[in-house]
Parts: sequence; C-alpha cells; structure tokens
Amino acid sequence: MAGAMSWGKLSICAKLLRSTTTWNVQRIAEYAKPAGGPGGLGSKKAGKLGKLGPVVEKKILPVETDPEKLVNYVCGSNILKQGQDIQLKPDSEYPDWLWSLRLGKVPPLEEMDQNTLQYWRRLRKLNLRRQSRLMELRRY
Repeated sequence: MAGAMSWGKLSICAKLLRSTTTWNVQRIAEYAKPAGGPGGLGSKKAGKLGKLGPVVEKKILPVETDPEKLVNYVCGSNILKQGQDIQLKPDSEYPDWLWSLRLGKVPPLEEMDQNTLQYWRRLRKLNLRRQSRLMELRRY
C-alpha cells in the first residue's frame, strides 16, 4: 500500500511539474515577442508610442528678431493666418491707471489696509496655507 501511495504522489508531482514548465514556456514566449510585425518586420509608425498613446512632437515657433517690429507691434497677437499683429499706440492714448499697476511681488499683509476685501482674502489664503502645513505634520 505504501508503494502505491508514493507512485500516486509521484504522478501528481509529475503532472504539476509538466504544467508549470509549459506555463513558464508560454509566459516567456508571450513576453519575448519581437518588435514590429511578424518576425520583427513591419513599418514603423509616424509617431512614437508612449504609455498613453502616440507622443505629439513639439512645434518650434519662429522667434521675431527684427527690432523695428518688436518696438512697434505686439508680436504674436495675431492668431489668424491673415492680418497683422496689433500696433502699439503712444503712451498718451492709454489710461493713467495702467502705468500705476503693481508689477512686483504681492505686498506683505502688514502693509495692506484692513478695510479692503483684498486684505481679508489674503488673510484667509495665508491661514489656509498655515492650516494645511500643520495638518501635514499631524500624526494619525
């Protein structure tokens, strides 16, 4: 009886071994497919394939180097095929508030007037940033 059991175990082990080896061979065959068509032959596609599909190549736009045009026109303002870029006017034709706009950094909270809406919006934004930084440090 003991001999029959060992033969039964051996046959089961042999079946498992055969099934695993054929599975491994099939997996290797699936993994090692040649690139392109059958046998590695085939036409290459126009765009390279990325993880999410074909990769779009960047378009190189021409840069304006003519100093006359750079001084007198807003280069790149015309998006149509026909027409011209917008021509710049003399400074006297623009409103006065345009020249007093703040172009630098945002003023600190201490320099802002407390009776303005901008002050309270900035205060809320700074407090939200502070709270989010504190929440990142918190252990759960």
